Amino acid sequence: MAMMGPAAENPDAYIAALSGWQRERCAMMRAAIMAAASFDETIKWTNLVFIANGPCILIRAEEHRVLLGFWRGKRLREVDPRIKASGKYELGNLVMTEATEVTAEEVSRLAAEAFRLNLELGNPAART
Repeated sequence: MAMMGPAAENPDAYIAALSGWQRERCAMMRAAIMAAASFDETIKWTNLVFIANGPCILIRAEEHRVLLGFWRGKRLREVDPRIKASGKYELGNLVMTEATEVTAEEVSRLAAEAFRLNLELGNPAART
């Protein structure tokens, strides 16, 4: 089983608990997400979670990879085809290793679109 992200009390502590490429990548993605739209951020399920009209994006550092997850990820595959569907709902993840190339601009574009979808379609965690 993959090691989950650090048990952190807040987003700053989450990033501070990481090291090496994972710390650099997660810090870059966090900054790009927060610059893209007006998200609230918290720690939920040991992940760094960004909220906008419900859960929207997560960052999860594991032992050998980092996940950039989207609650409406299946809808974002046209923006970035590397996003893989996850589960039976709309979840999708961009799975990264140290060798994966991703820019702040790409993360920001995904975050802005994820934010727009949550505003347009509502809270993805709400039961219908």
